[in-house]
This record gives sequence, C-alpha cells and structure tokens, in this order.
Amino acid sequence: MPERESLPEPTPERATDRAKPASEAIDTRLVRRLADILKDTGLTTIEVERGDLKIRVAREITVAAAPVAAQVIPTAMAPAPVAPATSVEAASTAAAGPKGDVVKSPMVGTIYMQPQPGAKSFIHVGDRVDVGQTLLIVEAMKTMNPIPAPKGGIVTAILIEDGQPVEYGEPLVVID
Repeated sequence: MPERESLPEPTPERATDRAKPASEAIDTRLVRRLADILKDTGLTTIEVERGDLKIRVAREITVAAAPVAAQVIPTAMAPAPVAPATSVEAASTAAAGPKGDVVKSPMVGTIYMQPQPGAKSFIHVGDRVDVGQTLLIVEAMKTMNPIPAPKGGIVTAILIEDGQPVEYGEPLVVID
C-alpha cells in the first residue's frame, strides 16, 4: 500500500518551480529523499501529491533463484570378481521378481498388517486368499483404507512390514 507523506513546500531557491509546468517542476532532492525512505522502510512504492504535481517512486524487488547444488558422481569402482554360475542364476531369478500378481499401494500412507494393534495379521505367506479379501490396511490422512485382494490365490510374498510408510505404486503383496 503506498505511503502518503506530507512534505514541506519547495525551498526558496526552488520557488521559481511554481511558475513552471508540473512536468518541469520536479525537485530531485525530493525524489532522492523518497527513494531513501523506500530503502529505509522496505516499502516498494511511495506517492506524493503537491497541488497538481504528483510524484510516484517505486522500486522493483527481484528474487534470485537459489543455487543448484552440484551433483556428486561416484567414480568407477574396480570390477567385482565373476561369481559362479549358480549365483548368477539365483540373481537373475531374484531380479525378475516374485512370480504372481503384485498388489501395489493405491496411495501414500502407512501400512498396517492387522485390524488393530495386537490382533492377528490379515495374511501370512502361504495363506489362500479370495477376491476382495482384505490383505492389509493403508492409513492415509487419519483414514484406514483396506486393500482388497484383486484375485484369489496363494500369498507368495509380503514385501512390506507393519508400520512401514509406503509410496503410491509401491509393491505390497504377491499373489500367485
């Protein structure tokens, strides 16, 4: 909001300014004084009116972008020794992921494996589940959201732990 300040009339040496048109009667000392007021007070605009003379002094505030942190790139490490063939096969099977349908989190939240603290878990590895059966609960914004089984089958893996925070799309359970 502009600040309005009454300023003294022009000094005697500037009395001749009254005879000039408003566009020529600008007192540079007044403008400098207004600029100093802007700087001292942190204001962005000041307007002064004296008769038909109107002076508006404004400053533009620019915000500099925060510097981007340099990314550290690790140096290459020495190659690891070649593992026996059986380890390579196990690693490729593990990389392929568990067999079956993966149930993913439909939201960001906290996982609960049982309906209430101290109760029996909804599922265990090896349990048979039916379509629509509750597998676990995701708490999001103080709301408990049951996660149903999308298909019937055997629970082959539980990929999360009770009380663990999860992200949208994070794998939770595997049903085969």
